[in-house]
This record gives sequence, structure tokens and C-alpha cells, in this order.
Amino acid sequence: MLDFFTIFSKGGIVLWYFQGVSESFTGPVNALIRTFILQERSGNDPFTYNSLNLKYKLDNEFELVFVVGFQKILTLTYVDKFIDDVQLRFRDLYKNQLEQKGALKLLDNFDFKDDFLRLLQKAEQSSKARAPTSMKTYEESKKYQNTVKSMIETKGSDTGSKKSKNGKKKASETGGDSAKAVAQSVSNKSSSHKSGGDVKDTLSAEEIQKNREEFFRKRNKGVGEKPSKSPKPDKKKGKENRIWELGGNSTKDLDYSQSLNGGQSPVDQSKEDVAELSKLVGRMKGELRSVDYESSEDEEVAEVPDHSKASSKKGGFGGMLGMLKGLVGSKSLTREDMESVLEKMCTHLIEKNVAAEIANQLCESVAKKLEGKVMGTFTTVSSTVKQALQESLVQILQPKRRVDILRDVLDARSQHRPFVITFCGVNGVGKSTNLAKISFWLIENGFSVLIAACDTFRSGAVEQLRIHQHRLSSLYPSSETGGQSRVQLYEKGYGKDAAGIAMEAIAYARNQNFDVVLVDTAGRMQDNGPLMNALAKLIAVNMPDLVLFVGEALVGNEAVDQLVKFNQALADHSMSDKPRLIDGIVLTKFDAIEDKVGAAISMTYITGQPIVFVGTGQTYSDLRSLNAKAVVSALMKA
Repeated sequence: MLDFFTIFSKGGIVLWYFQGVSESFTGPVNALIRTFILQERSGNDPFTYNSLNLKYKLDNEFELVFVVGFQKILTLTYVDKFIDDVQLRFRDLYKNQLEQKGALKLLDNFDFKDDFLRLLQKAEQSSKARAPTSMKTYEESKKYQNTVKSMIETKGSDTGSKKSKNGKKKASETGGDSAKAVAQSVSNKSSSHKSGGDVKDTLSAEEIQKNREEFFRKRNKGVGEKPSKSPKPDKKKGKENRIWELGGNSTKDLDYSQSLNGGQSPVDQSKEDVAELSKLVGRMKGELRSVDYESSEDEEVAEVPDHSKASSKKGGFGGMLGMLKGLVGSKSLTREDMESVLEKMCTHLIEKNVAAEIANQLCESVAKKLEGKVMGTFTTVSSTVKQALQESLVQILQPKRRVDILRDVLDARSQHRPFVITFCGVNGVGKSTNLAKISFWLIENGFSVLIAACDTFRSGAVEQLRIHQHRLSSLYPSSETGGQSRVQLYEKGYGKDAAGIAMEAIAYARNQNFDVVLVDTAGRMQDNGPLMNALAKLIAVNMPDLVLFVGEALVGNEAVDQLVKFNQALADHSMSDKPRLIDGIVLTKFDAIEDKVGAAISMTYITGQPIVFVGTGQTYSDLRSLNAKAVVSALMKA
């Protein structure tokens, strides 16, 4: 049933292995180490490699890794318990050898096959389906007894027959019962009056006549007279126009076609904008500056456990005992020790805009990393868990591969071809704006840029790019660049095939010796099937060098859904065996979130790809690179 089972140390020494098939398991295990163990990822679902499912368990006390592999078409319910049993048995048998970590050697005196096979046989037998229980006889069936009992009618059991009637008859019976009750009450009253004597005998003839006249007067008033109503207004009052305090109340205030700012024409206003933008020239040369967060004393305060803060105010022995209670004292950490701290950490991450699913997986990964680890004498559980979580977050944000766009553009130039970057994302996240920022950065570093307007769906998309191209061209006149503009726009209008426009733009850039082609695509929701198919077609046909997903830093759980479905759409509609997926992320609106930087963790964790650019404002120079340690510091700040 199992393809393989291997036990190795975190240093890479294979201590023992079992192989159920002839194929080598080195490739799947190496992929698991790169993807999960080194990246410190954790999840309930097994790791899939081709046709295999892999599960693993860490033993942090002896720094061991237990890995099992089986075919993914099989549903093996006993795998998790089986790994736990193997871990405990292996530790018990070879505890003395494992404690001498320096003496461990490859396959050195670990005769574990008999114990392993016995545990495997026991696990397989326990997972077998149990024999079905015998069916009850017709007489023993409880349903049979209840059905017959409900069908039997006995004399005097009127309640059962009443319940079986329909709702209408029930209502009539209820009404009849109420009428009977009223009649009974009237008869009771009349009997009480009779018992007390005749009422008329106690009243004089004048009083009887007076009461009779009063009765008829009230009755005639109720029938003949109608209650007075307030007079209706002659005409319904219309809705008044709202007058805004800080704005105009006429559409004439929105007409900018004549003049602006005291008779200044739009052309003059554009010249002022260019003069303002010219101050930015020369600031973006070389590598981008990183996003920095200033560390404050709050970060140090956050490391102190909550109970020690509260107890320190009390003073005396109460504060000392509260502080000592959080100390571990040279013992192995258990899941129970970390449970309360991990719960607080998970809540803290969610409050910082990390997706709930990702926060739970991160805390689960930290728990696996620390479970069984022996702590120092004067070390608190809270500080230990926080340190481990901080290291895991930095590891996640560190890119698995370095994306150096300037170097890649130079390599493409040496091959006499343009370097192609495609931007994709949902609606309204700032794709066109950040594309213009990246254009400015590339122009600052001496490259020529061709912008391909492939958003043929949204009205005004081409005009928006044309304005950016006009402003950037005015900053770098063609006279200073040998007669050729540093930035040009390639557009074919609206309603055209985006993949075809991108192909024509790349061919035009190759003929005109442009260094970079930036492809702007239409914003689309991840659930829009036709538009997702069009995006997959554009990428599959043109094969860009870099596919960047543009996402805003304001999203939380939505980031997971967006990235998963974008990657899934690119994989499903690819025309090759190895589909092109998202290569990097552009994180926008980073200046609007303060320290709620959890979206960076969610996006990087889902894709495993780095955050290449960070948008921090609305000007062309507001473009940064990601500083992993600074972001984690802001994320962990209380």
C-alpha cells in the first residue's frame, strides 16, 4: 500500500528507509524538503508530487523527519496515526543513539524493518471496514411498532384523532371550544347574578331609563359619526435639491473645457504638471529603495507576556510569581503549552490582515517546529513562539529566486529581443498606474519602453495610458535620446483581441529596438470565466518573460481566492505541459494600510513567488522593493 517510508535527520543523513516499489523516492522527498520543510509551510492536505501523496512529521527533540509516500488515488485513513506510531517506536528503540547526534552515520545500526512491518500490518488491519451489522427483523423494528401503534384507535382517545385532522378542522374545533368556554363563562356570570338577586330590582325606574338613553346615544354616535381626519395638503411637497457645503450645486462647475485657475488653459496646466514632474528625474536610478518601517519601543513591549504585564503592576510577590509562571524551565514543549499563545498569535495575524486560513497554517507550522524542542531555563513560551513565528514569516517573504529585472533586460538586449512583462489582476487595483511607475523606473535606468494597451474592455483605459505616455515623453524629449522617444504607446482601440495586440506590439518592439514591452491587460474578477480564458490565451500565445499579478494591500481573505483562481485559470487554459503561472506580485496601495501588512504574507504564501514591486503613493517615484524584515517587524508589532 505504501510506496516508501524514510527517516532522516534535519542535517540530511538518511537513518532508515522502506521501499515498496522499485522507483526511486529521492525526487519526491527533495521536492517536499524544498517546498514545505525549508519554507516552513504546513497544511492539512498532503504534498502532491506527480502521482504520489507525501506526508511528513517532525521530531524536534532529536531533529528527525519522518516521510511517507503513497499513490494519491488511494484513500489511506491510517497514515497520520501510523506516522505517530512509527515515530514513538523509533524513538524508544534508538534513544541512546539519537542523543549522540555527532555519532549519527548513514544507515548506521538501525534495524527497524521488523517493527515497521508489524506496525504497518496493525494499522492496515485497524483500517479495514467492519462487517455490517445484522438487520433487525420486522417485529423488532422500532419504526414498525410506532407505525402500528399510531394506526390503532381506542375509544375515548379523542386527542389522537384531533391531532390527525387537518389545520382547518383544528381551527374550527378550537373556535368551537372557545365559544363553549365563553358561553360557560356567561352562564357562570348569569348564575352569579341570580344568586345575588335581581339587578333590576336594585335600580329605580329613572336610573333604568337614564341608562337606556345613554346606551342608545353611544350606539348612534358610533354608527353615524365618523372620526375627524386631519386635512390633506393641497399639493405634495417636492424634494429639495441638496446644497453641498464645500462644493457647487450646478453642473456648470464640472465643465473644465473653457478655462481653469483664473483663465489658464489645459495646455498651460499640463506644462505646470510637467514642470512639477521634472523634479523627479534622476531619483530612480539603480535598484529601488526598500520599504522601511521604523522600529519603536512597542515591539519590545509586545514580547513581554500579558500576565507579566498585569502582575508587574501589583508588585511584591504577586509580580514575581506571575513572571516565573511563564518560564519553561528546561523541559520539552508540548502542544498544550503553546495552545494559548498560538491562539493569541493567530488572532493577532488576522487583525493585521493576514488571511484566516494562512494564519492558521502558519501557527500550525510553528507548533510542529517547536513541539518536543527543549527550551532554556529562563525562556518564556510566549517569546519562544513569537521568535519562531517571526523566523517563519521572514523565510516566507524571502524569495526562492531573485528577480533582477535590470539584469534580465540587459540579457534580453544582448539577444536582440525585447523583455516582455505582462500585468494582470482584478478591477481597480492600480495596474495602469503602477505600470507607468515601472516605466518611469526603467526609463531612468536608460531603457526604452513600449506600452501595449491590451485593455480593450474598459472605457478610458487607452486614454489613461496615452496621458501617462505623454507625460513621460515630455520628461525625456526625443532630442535628448537621439531622435527616438524613450516611451511609446502601442494601441489598436477597443473591442479587439488582446492576445493579437500584444503579439503585434512585441513584433513592433523587436523591429524598433525597444528594450522592454509592458503589456497592460483588462481588470477581471477571478470568477469571470471568459475574461480568465482570454488572459490565459494572451500569456500562452505570447509567452512573456515575466507575469506579474497586481494586488492591493487592503485585501484580506480575498487575496487567497484571487491568486488561487488566477493560477488555476492559467494552468487550465495553457497550451503546454508546463503552464506559465504567476511569476511575481506587485503590491499596491501600501501607503494606506499603516502596519496591517498581512496581505503580503497571504499572497507570498499562496503563490510561493516574491513581491517584486510595492506601490507607496500616487507619483511616479512612489515605487519600492520589499524589505522582508521590516514588514515582519511591522506585522509582529503589538
